[in-house]
Amino acid sequence: MSKTIKKSAKTVQEAVALALAELRVSKDDVTVNVIEEGSKGIFGIGAKDAVVEVTSNVTPEARAIDFLTDVFACMGMKIEIDITREDKMMMVNLSGDNMGIIIGKHGDTLDALEHLVSLAVNRGDGEYVKVILDTENYREKRRATLVRLAENLASSISEQKKKITLEPMSSNERRIIHSTLQSNPNVDTYSIGEEPYRKIVIALKKKQ
Repeated sequence: MSKTIKKSAKTVQEAVALALAELRVSKDDVTVNVIEEGSKGIFGIGAKDAVVEVTSNVTPEARAIDFLTDVFACMGMKIEIDITREDKMMMVNLSGDNMGIIIGKHGDTLDALEHLVSLAVNRGDGEYVKVILDTENYREKRRATLVRLAENLASSISEQKKKITLEPMSSNERRIIHSTLQSNPNVDTYSIGEEPYRKIVIALKKKQ
């Protein structure tokens, strides 16, 4: 996730400072290449600005670890952070005691923390990296639960001929419901409401 920018100023130090401010990193986190030292000229005549190229060396993994370490320190929790990277996707797995606190109701806290980690990682100074935050295999367990729920509700609606409106869900969870039932011949699904209270409706498929 490195990014290189070029800056010019009266001195090398000033040019580097401009680059650091734009990259929002410290000098320890960059590599500096001085292209032009710059010169004052004689009585200001023939003066040349210094020109530098500054490359950020901060990785998405380092940003995620720094952010989460600070969060868990504030919470007084000892959490192990394991990160794996596949191209533009970063999987962050957390382990420790009382992970239910991190998960929250239906994964609400985990989703919120995932969003914050994504903001910490993606600061606009490199390619976007998708962050997936998980603990105790919660994501897969929740997906399986939603698939079973969708299938059971579809069967119930087919029998009772009544539509059902589910409780508000995140966009990821709504996507699982939609995907599970998209090939069902008896029901349709659609979403209503505004975020963060958007809900899925499962209804009988209208006859053509």
